[in-house]
Amino acid sequence: MRGGWFRGYTIVYLIFLYAPIILLPVFAFNNATTVAFPLEGATTKWFAQLWTEPALHKALKNSLIIAVSSAVLATTLGIFAARASTRYRFPLKGPLMGLIMLPLVLPEVIVAVALLAVLLGLGMSLSIFTVILGHVLICTPFAIAILSSAFQSLDQSLEEASYDLGETPASTFRLVILPLVMPGIISALLITFTISLDEFIIAFFLAGNENTLPVYILGQFRFPQNVPVIMALGTILVCLSIALLATAEYFRRRGIAKTGGKDTGGFL
Repeated sequence: MRGGWFRGYTIVYLIFLYAPIILLPVFAFNNATTVAFPLEGATTKWFAQLWTEPALHKALKNSLIIAVSSAVLATTLGIFAARASTRYRFPLKGPLMGLIMLPLVLPEVIVAVALLAVLLGLGMSLSIFTVILGHVLICTPFAIAILSSAFQSLDQSLEEASYDLGETPASTFRLVILPLVMPGIISALLITFTISLDEFIIAFFLAGNENTLPVYILGQFRFPQNVPVIMALGTILVCLSIALLATAEYFRRRGIAKTGGKDTGGFL
């Protein structure tokens, strides 16, 4: 009996969670300008209209620059932090790693306001660069979480064998360790890229006059006639996010299998 209630709860929860995502492409292909039932026929004109919006193209360009830069920087910092935390012992290791991972649990609006105050206090003007700084702060803990798993599954004897064969620590890291954790690095890049591309709160506070894609989408909801176009754009973004996350999960599992580790649960 209790199993039946739990099964029912699970079904209701999944419907509540994914119904809006399922309805997104339904209205994106709907011919009507209003988001409502009954539907008025299928069309692709809203997708075609995306190509005629210069403001959208600029916002997309800004978001791609921010997402690529944030992903590369956050993953690079994540490599060093994950390597240090899994390989070495040093004073205050626990507290330091806790501080680095703190953005995972802090409300983003608090982080955004704090960053805004600090950056303005330093005399920096708000721009794409300030958004990149904020996104690196947010994305780095995710990269560390993924890469720590990859580094922990490494066989330390391979590193020791490299030293015995005359390699230096730098060449061992480059020739032995990095290739083994490369699936984790790719996974971290894809995850942080997706997080940065979809992030709104940090961009809203720190972008200044430079629109990003999420900020642009929010602004377009003030105009009812543009809502179907945003539905079409949202459909594309959902499909892109699912593809990137699935690819990241594939590389994560591939990395664990490559090192002979045990998969204790996917990032997704």
